[in-house]
Amino acid sequence: MIASTAEVMAKGMKCLTKEMGIVDAERFISIIIQEKFDYTKWQREYFYAKPPEEISREAANFEKAHPYKENGIRL
Repeated sequence: MIASTAEVMAKGMKCLTKEMGIVDAERFISIIIQEKFDYTKWQREYFYAKPPEEISREAANFEKAHPYKENGIRL
């Protein structure tokens, strides 16, 4: 099922406010809007600066800290 734009935005705000609090979440959004933030460019610069081993280690740590608990559907 594909989520609507409103559902994606609501879920995103929920994540931001849970992790950052409402004030910093709003500030984050404001900064992105003001800076005409280019997510793709940021991702390229962010990952380019990290060695593959570090990215792999961070992914493995995230997986351990957030195990998948849903019923996966093989496509």
